[in-house]
Amino acid sequence: MTVRIPPIQCLLSFEALARLRSVTQTAEELFVTPSAVSHRIKQLEQMVGTPLFGRSDFSLTVEGSEYLAHVREGLSNLQRFPGQTPSLGRSKLRLAAPPTFARTILLPRLGQFHEAYPEIDVTIQVSIPLLDVVAEDADLIVRFGTGRYADLESVCLFKDEIMPMASPLYVRDHGPFETIDDFRAAKLLRSPLEPWRTWFSAQNLDWPEPVEGSQFNDMGLLCDAAATGMGVALVRLKLAAPWIEQGTLVRLGNQDAFTKTSNSPHAHYLCWRTGVMERPECNVFAEWLKNSLV
Repeated sequence: MTVRIPPIQCLLSFEALARLRSVTQTAEELFVTPSAVSHRIKQLEQMVGTPLFGRSDFSLTVEGSEYLAHVREGLSNLQRFPGQTPSLGRSKLRLAAPPTFARTILLPRLGQFHEAYPEIDVTIQVSIPLLDVVAEDADLIVRFGTGRYADLESVCLFKDEIMPMASPLYVRDHGPFETIDDFRAAKLLRSPLEPWRTWFSAQNLDWPEPVEGSQFNDMGLLCDAAATGMGVALVRLKLAAPWIEQGTLVRLGNQDAFTKTSNSPHAHYLCWRTGVMERPECNVFAEWLKNSLV
């Protein structure tokens, strides 16, 4: 009986597309046109007799996931030459994250991931938190919100606490902050990412949300502004850790209102499209990120 073996270019295209989730990037990696990639996948599906990709986002079908394991094993075997140590195939993963999370939470830990998984290349892309703007080809997305996102699965990475903080110079020149009434005259820096009403409510204050003053749509910029003495910022303690450790942001005083933290109503979530966790590199990174933040 004659066994029909799919052309190697079809198998290479299938493996790359399953890994990159983008026809354009697959074409660039293989130095062919996008139409050639599409043609090869169609040819391969006709030969195996079943769809390998189930959705427009190139998530694998059950059969596709099973076949991918065989294809990767076969390609790995073909790379083993007599007398040579087999080389590990490299995987690519694209993560979209808000800028301050990427800078203060992710980057200090990323070296540990590369040491543990040197075969996985991670590309970090900056997202815009307020608009949920991310690159279409991002495999994993970090978002700060409710955790309920249409067409996405998610897991909570961590929650954060909030506290009003300012630069030592601002506290010296505008303090002492001994009572809530002393706080009334403070210049409040604003961010739609962390409205003041959360802290007001925790202090049993019915004050309205500030409508005047400088506003920032990035928590890092908010911390930077407060650290330069522009005013008082409502900061998330985990994200603001570098500023706090350096002493450029301090609490306003020793009274309960300025020393007790409040819970932010939202949290950081890792999100992904259905099927993404079928890719080993995505599953491994998700587990590593959750464990590193414990």
